[in-house]
Amino acid sequence: MAQTPSTMTPLGTPAPDFELPNPDGRIISLSDFKDGEALLVMFICNHCPFVKHLRDELARMAREYQSRGVAVVAINSNDVENYPDDSPEKMAEEVENVGYTFPYLFDESQEVAKAYGAACTPDFFLFDRDRKLYYRGQFDNSRPGNDEPVSGRDLRAALDAVLADEDPPKDQLPSIGCNIKWKPGNEPEYVTA
Repeated sequence: MAQTPSTMTPLGTPAPDFELPNPDGRIISLSDFKDGEALLVMFICNHCPFVKHLRDELARMAREYQSRGVAVVAINSNDVENYPDDSPEKMAEEVENVGYTFPYLFDESQEVAKAYGAACTPDFFLFDRDRKLYYRGQFDNSRPGNDEPVSGRDLRAALDAVLADEDPPKDQLPSIGCNIKWKPGNEPEYVTA
């Protein structure tokens, strides 16, 4: 399966604003998470084998850190015309089946993915209390078929550090996953360059 790395957006970058619907049409915006001690923005989808590989641990980790004051949101930016398994209806099923406790939003225009510099699923962006980028990178070393256990070790370490008001982890490795399924002609420069 093809593997795409995250773009490793510069640390300190402010969280781009967004207003996106969840599967039932309710609009959620960046400001809805203003009270979080930190903000984790995840670009995921339903059909990607990399996301499927870690989704149970991802759901568990999100519940744990939400209880510690971290705001968590997931965004699906895939082209649903060509990838119907990622449609809002299927997103609603995914929330129910996996037990996601965070909003799962649909970025139909793909503009939010571009604003964040998202390139793959999963792609993780952790922002500090001031909504400056603190961590971007992998969940852990586990990948489909590599026999490494799914633990969320890298992202958990970053979450613990941001909550402790420590400096960002020095070694941040790119997330690896399926490329975001861009609509034809909509690929951002950072993908086509």
